[in-house]
Amino acid sequence: MTPRTGRKYVAAMRFVAPSLLFCLMFGVATGDASSASAEDIYSTLEEGEGSIVKDDVRRAKRARDAGRWVEAHAAYKAVFEAADPASSTERERAELAGELGLCELELRKYRDAAEHLAWSLEQRDALPLQLQLRFEAGQRKAAPHVGTLYLSVDPPDAEVLIDGKVISAPARTYRLFLEPGEHMVRARFAGHEEAFQSFDAQAGKATTISMRVPRAATPAAVSKDTATGTREAKRSERGAQALTVASSSTSTASKLRVAGAVLAGASMVAGGGFLMWSAYTEDELHDRATALRGADEEADRCARQNAPRACSELRDLQEKRDLLRQVGWVSLATGGAIGALTLVSLFVDRASPPSDGVRIVPTASERSAGLTMIGAW
Repeated sequence: MTPRTGRKYVAAMRFVAPSLLFCLMFGVATGDASSASAEDIYSTLEEGEGSIVKDDVRRAKRARDAGRWVEAHAAYKAVFEAADPASSTERERAELAGELGLCELELRKYRDAAEHLAWSLEQRDALPLQLQLRFEAGQRKAAPHVGTLYLSVDPPDAEVLIDGKVISAPARTYRLFLEPGEHMVRARFAGHEEAFQSFDAQAGKATTISMRVPRAATPAAVSKDTATGTREAKRSERGAQALTVASSSTSTASKLRVAGAVLAGASMVAGGGFLMWSAYTEDELHDRATALRGADEEADRCARQNAPRACSELRDLQEKRDLLRQVGWVSLATGGAIGALTLVSLFVDRASPPSDGVRIVPTASERSAGLTMIGAW
């Protein structure tokens, strides 16, 4: 390179360097501006003199872009609640509802997010495509966390309450978003009876309910029903008196049956105990007799007058065994008899309806068996 060529190259570089620096700064500024306005390129919330308060909208956007979702949610909510058809356009209200829903989605307020996003998308014709896509994506994220209720009410002017909270605008059909769990739907209308229905809302699933609010009874029908009810009440009173007498006798009989069953069981248990005692005494008697015969060479010594004292003990033990055996068998027989009588009384009472005064009594003889009906019918 010649000195002359080198001087030209240096001069050219002195011209190019500032140009490159200017282009770089212009590109950065352009990139910042595009990134800052990319999300709000279709937003019109700050346009026009008659639109909603601009300062609150700007504060909400700055908080949203900085990720301060609580602050952004509060700002968007304040502006959305202040917006009305007289001071805002349909597009502005739809955009506010969508932005509020996205803030609620970030705060995991899924029910409120689904409600505001759905309301915004109902006015989708007023929204640009870019905002529609953002709000639809948010709604898809909120849907798996809430239950959806499709409710139809007849008449459509009926007041509807969900868990005691009134739904503001009456309609024939509703689409409601609810937290998962049990909920109660009520519908009421003047001149009609209230309708109730409970259901279980499941996350990510839809429930369909159709409710009809029935008309209240007319005064003539009420008076007729009252007279009929009075006659029925008198009949019921007479029947109740008869049932009281029957129930008192039935209660006494039931107590006697319980006492009989307890006595029968106790007698049989006691009889079994006495028999076991006699068997134990029998074993003891056998052991003593065997020992006495083994110790005495004369086997008939207990039959003589000078019998040893062990022989008298054997006789006492034998008498005790016989007495225990006798008491045991008597107790068993008594318990069985009482139990049989109790069982028979139960069957007789079941077979004898007290209302018609007819009794059915089982009979048995050596040649035949049957049932005898006694009473008037």
